[in-house]
Amino acid sequence: MQCSWKAVLLLALASIAIQYTAIRTFTAKSFQSCPIPNPVNCSPGQDADVADRLCDESPTFSYNLSRKTHVLILATTRSGSSFVGQLFNQHFDVFYLFEPLYHVQYTLIPKLTQSKSTTDRRVMLGASRDLLRSLYDCDLYFLENYIKPQPVNHTTDRLFRRGASKALCSPPVCESLAGVDLHLEEGDCVKKCGTLNLTLATESCREHGHVAIKTVRVPEVSDLRALVEDPRLNLKVIQLVRDPRGILASRSETFRDTYRLWRIWDGTGRKPYNLDVTQLTTVCEDFWNSVSTGLNRPPWLKGKYMLVRYEDLARNPMKKTEEIYDFLGIPMDSNVERWIQNNTRGDRSSSKHKYGTVRNSAATAEKWRFRLSYEIVAFTQHACQQVLAQLGYRTAGSEEELKNLSISLVEERDFLPFS
Repeated sequence: MQCSWKAVLLLALASIAIQYTAIRTFTAKSFQSCPIPNPVNCSPGQDADVADRLCDESPTFSYNLSRKTHVLILATTRSGSSFVGQLFNQHFDVFYLFEPLYHVQYTLIPKLTQSKSTTDRRVMLGASRDLLRSLYDCDLYFLENYIKPQPVNHTTDRLFRRGASKALCSPPVCESLAGVDLHLEEGDCVKKCGTLNLTLATESCREHGHVAIKTVRVPEVSDLRALVEDPRLNLKVIQLVRDPRGILASRSETFRDTYRLWRIWDGTGRKPYNLDVTQLTTVCEDFWNSVSTGLNRPPWLKGKYMLVRYEDLARNPMKKTEEIYDFLGIPMDSNVERWIQNNTRGDRSSSKHKYGTVRNSAATAEKWRFRLSYEIVAFTQHACQQVLAQLGYRTAGSEEELKNLSISLVEERDFLPFS
């Protein structure tokens, strides 16, 4: 028995050492389960799950119930998430953050690796949920646990894609633009605004009526259940999906080195023996699992989940955006309408930047049909046949059918929000 306890202790110490950075987030929590300590409901020796449930049921935190609508755009890389993010970024009363979980991933998981370890995934998701909870509570200081080098006096120049957030590139956060009505391009934000003051950013967040966050680093909606069920957050999830064939084509063009073997196959007609097919199948598996959860309409997602196909948004951006805002219960303002009108009718030159959002949205949604060889399309259709059918994407039976734009490969589907 004694040896058993020693072994457990050693394993626990080793685990703490390995996951030190993740555990720091819990020691620095700013969002407490019981704002007013309750020795009955939150005793230190009590089981954590029981304590959390009792604290949640306790009336002591009722004053902290959020009047804001918190929005999470749940997506995968190259699915149109930057475009959807802008639909919130342009709203005058929405504080928008672009991929804050980038910092969690690249602190906890070594660069240029995609760990498939169950333990790494659990640690990553735990830390991500903790950070999201803090950000929705407008505690931007919590990001300092993950920004390297660590901010000094709450200022940093290392926030990932700071320029993609309008709120972080305008007064009062960007003091140099006080009194100036100027919308900066993303690349100009850091040049003109200088370092980011997280104190000013936190104050700006609190002044906005709503908070929206976009991420491609949470695989499935079920990973968010703890946040969705938290009555203090009023969190609503917009799950964005796209035809996996379009995602593959876009990634092959954007991440040329990572998808080099796919490009070789596309160019030569010969499938490399060492092709990493998980670059495709992981997307389809995550879509299948996540969308299945959403469409099964579990009670914990009631009124909290909306499925959006990128193709529907691209074909009729104004109508679809109105539906999204109606689901959220937030009035859509003229800034969003103006941005849609100016950014969905671009020409070819307007979409050169790989993360750009100015483009002919309807044409962009169909472009993959001319980028991929029919052999790759056929392989994708076989590998992802379940999710293609689930989401209403038709398969092409020949190269002629693939290139014929008069044949729609997107079925008419009405994925009504779960209300």
